[in-house]
Amino acid sequence: MEQTVPAEVEELLTGDPVVAHLATYSDGRPHAAPVWFRYEPADETPDDEGRPPEPAADAHEGGVIEVMTTGQKLENVRENPRVALSIEEDEDGHPSWMATIRGTGTVVEDDDENREANRRINRRYGADDPDDWEEENTLVRIAVGSVSYKTF
Repeated sequence: MEQTVPAEVEELLTGDPVVAHLATYSDGRPHAAPVWFRYEPADETPDDEGRPPEPAADAHEGGVIEVMTTGQKLENVRENPRVALSIEEDEDGHPSWMATIRGTGTVVEDDDENREANRRINRRYGADDPDDWEEENTLVRIAVGSVSYKTF
């Protein structure tokens, strides 16, 4: 069952780029590491053929977070797809907002999809070369399950 992503959170997730911390779990221990991400609201999530779905009655349900990752994080998602993202924006150590997103990660092995997702994320963060991609980086799509947030 999809959980509602409040409009305020969608605005924060698609606003100024900030670093998130991806939390994974393996061998009885949590592992958290910083990642760049891109949020795609549910009404923009393409189907398996790349076509946009019919508009949802509530455009703020569900959604997908894309991250490119490698190493321990990637292995952990393969082993246990339950993940969490911790995201905050602050100025001089004083947060203006924070969100915690829990969901289920799916590792995407297709090179073309990985390149495109990497390009989208790099553009979001203003990378000098959006096409710069290290092949060991792999796309993980996180289906949003629940969201908690706070503004300060």
